[in-house]
Amino acid sequence: MENHRLLLYFTLFFIMYLLWAEWRMDYGPKPAPVAVNETVQTAPGEKVEADTAVPQADDAPATSASQAAAQDNSQKIHIVTDVLDVTIDTKGGNVIESVLLQYPVDADKPDEKVHLLTSNNVNFHIAQSGIVSAKSDAAPTHTAIYQVAQKEYVLAEGEDSIKVPLNWRNQDGASVTKTFTFSRNSYVIDVEYDITSGDKPWSGSQYMQLVRNTPNKEGESKMIHTYTGGVIYNDEIKYEKIDFDDIAEKDLKMELKDGWLAMIQHYFLSAWIPQKGGSNLYYSRYNRSSDRYILGTRSPALKLDANQQGHFSARLVVGPKLQNQLEKIEPGLELTVDYGVLTIIAKPLFWLLNFFHGLFGNWGWAIILLTVTVKALFFKLSEMSYRSMAKMRKVAPRIKQMKERFGDDRQAMSKAMMEMYKREKINPLGGCFPILVQIPVFISLYWVLLESVEMRQAPFMLWITNLSAQDPYFVLPVLMGISMFIQQKLNPAPVDPMQQKIFQIMPFAFTAMFAFFPSGLVLYWVVNNILSITQQWYITRKIENS
Repeated sequence: MENHRLLLYFTLFFIMYLLWAEWRMDYGPKPAPVAVNETVQTAPGEKVEADTAVPQADDAPATSASQAAAQDNSQKIHIVTDVLDVTIDTKGGNVIESVLLQYPVDADKPDEKVHLLTSNNVNFHIAQSGIVSAKSDAAPTHTAIYQVAQKEYVLAEGEDSIKVPLNWRNQDGASVTKTFTFSRNSYVIDVEYDITSGDKPWSGSQYMQLVRNTPNKEGESKMIHTYTGGVIYNDEIKYEKIDFDDIAEKDLKMELKDGWLAMIQHYFLSAWIPQKGGSNLYYSRYNRSSDRYILGTRSPALKLDANQQGHFSARLVVGPKLQNQLEKIEPGLELTVDYGVLTIIAKPLFWLLNFFHGLFGNWGWAIILLTVTVKALFFKLSEMSYRSMAKMRKVAPRIKQMKERFGDDRQAMSKAMMEMYKREKINPLGGCFPILVQIPVFISLYWVLLESVEMRQAPFMLWITNLSAQDPYFVLPVLMGISMFIQQKLNPAPVDPMQQKIFQIMPFAFTAMFAFFPSGLVLYWVVNNILSITQQWYITRKIENS
């Protein structure tokens, strides 16, 4: 029957989609780098030559002989807020450690927190920033040594923010104060440079870069793959991924107005947001000797006369991909929660989930209520489909007789079946509408549960202690397989023997496949199947008794 054939097609489509999504993450088309001159805009109609190239991340020369001697004496500044535990190196004023205090690595080890930025060689990932100038010693790069008056900062009760100043001065009297500002309940770190030019004219460009090595994927799920790599964004190019292979293959040079850059991974991100109002040079490099990937941006040049003051600013975001916060920090930053091609469906689904979670404080019940809501929205469509399937089930014995009568004459049998469908007012394709609706919703919810850090390690009840991980005892996948088997019994049996065998295997195949899916996704499917069985059983019984 056509509806069974289409069910097989839709099942194949779903599996092919998952395979395509995996392929696209690894081998999909990449944006072509845009070559630009080493100049950047400072004002309409005016161009200023860039001061110099940005130093390499880990082998840049010291800015002076005295600083070279002092580099071994750099100090570490320790800052603790309510959400972050950060270490800043006085060498360059670089953020070399960030611990997310509200995010355990594992739910069973609540005291072991996620280290997003770290100078550990295994998962090296740090945020560097500095000022580059054409004149040697004129500005502090990310290798310069800053002086500090204090090495420990803790956000006290009643305080809303902490300011961490670092000071630098050269022999010509030019001075720079680099100030980090940490705010309560915020993963945004404000970075400001206050510059005094000294006795001579001064010029320089601010730059920011994220540096990391090839990510260590030990312990990651083999069944679930999420993107880890670079991202750049502005209003023109929108959201472009620059993965590690891209960085290793060719240096990026792209001139963009405003925008931001990030290194993202499952649930978390680090991002630099330069100050607005200029055309910034976005660049990438790869250091093969140290296996370091660099993604950065450099601002337009700032020129100061002698004894004049200037200012640079930027923001560093280090933390979880909390959607409601990201969209308030900077336009487009919420896109780092990557729902793929079905974002238009996934975003409303997350909004509904978040709404229900606000009512009940439990993501498991939020998933159940979302399932009921989606089912209610498509109730009439499902009813029409189940009526069509019930009628098909009712005429199934007559179709079997036709097969015996016409034998191998497929053309005559198809003609007789279509005439019967017309007399009985049956739409043979009507039973496929629920599948058409469920597949995009299912795939969208798959990405919502996979990408939303809000549901990371979220407990439900009983043995389900983590809705973003697989069911540890495979209870939900087995229940899903049983519910799928019951649904098949309510559907009209396919005439073709091969289709019958395939349908008999499908509940077992899907049970095995769903065993490795997030338990929250399987919960949605089980509840959806139970609601569908209830509705279909009632309609089928009503039509068969008529």
